[in-house]
Amino acid sequence: MRPAKENSPCIVFIDELDAIGRQRGAGMGGGNDEREQTLNQILTEMDGFEGNSGVIVVAATNRADILDQALLRPGRFDRRVTVGLPDVQGREQILNVHVKNKKLAEEVTLLDIAKRTAGFSGADLENLMNESAILAARRNKTGITMQEINDATDRVIAGLEGRAMPDSASKKLVAYHEAGHALVGTLLPYHDPVNKVTLIPRGQAKGLTWFTPGEDQSLISAAMLKARIAGALGGRAAEQLVFGTDQVTTGASGDLQQVERMARAMVTQFGMSQVGSIAIDEGGMMGPSYSEALSSEIDGAVKAISDEPLGLGETGK
Repeated sequence: MRPAKENSPCIVFIDELDAIGRQRGAGMGGGNDEREQTLNQILTEMDGFEGNSGVIVVAATNRADILDQALLRPGRFDRRVTVGLPDVQGREQILNVHVKNKKLAEEVTLLDIAKRTAGFSGADLENLMNESAILAARRNKTGITMQEINDATDRVIAGLEGRAMPDSASKKLVAYHEAGHALVGTLLPYHDPVNKVTLIPRGQAKGLTWFTPGEDQSLISAAMLKARIAGALGGRAAEQLVFGTDQVTTGASGDLQQVERMARAMVTQFGMSQVGSIAIDEGGMMGPSYSEALSSEIDGAVKAISDEPLGLGETGK
């Protein structure tokens, strides 16, 4: 901190504070000792500043929950500012920064892009415009069109585009699987609207169905979570209904993991089950901090929530 004092007034910015500011005593090994020594030195240096020193210390982290409490006491990092994902107006303003020196076609408006990119961070938006510019250059276009924007959006969300599958039984099965996601998502009133369905492989996925989430994801109702669970199971249900139980595939593995996460969160975090209106500490690396009886009750509630949509499908409701 000596250069900061010598060049005051100035701002000292520490990025990824959790790398050195993690709760002391939480790890093992020699590297942990060095990290704790660094943390202790930072605490000492911050205590050495006087109120009118002209030095402001700012830090950023995505894991404020694991910071050492000594960092957060009054006189140190005692003012916290939460920076969430930008809303549609924020995304439009961020895009305005990243389109400088990039020529857009007349059809392209930043507001349209902002509406399409709910849930994108500033870094995602920067990547989107860079990818769009690269695609436009490869296609020998004089400006970025909505085609490049849409293709780049797909790439940012799901990865590089793979080779299209030849017409085959596998392609037919994938088509029904993705149609199942889209159909369930369209029919359920609390589900996010369908944005796009594709059979173009990306990453490990042979096909993909995109939904457009609402702007406000801070308050999600039980009905919305159940609709998302049903939508995630729509692909497996379609396979089963069209091809039979013996022909269901491993293609739903990611969907099932997503269902388990949402159902378990409903039970253990949001109090949306018969277990009760409680939030339960899962215990992290030390394992669950509750009894075997409660653990069994939780597993039963998770299974009930996960199985409910398939039961509705079988009864035709």
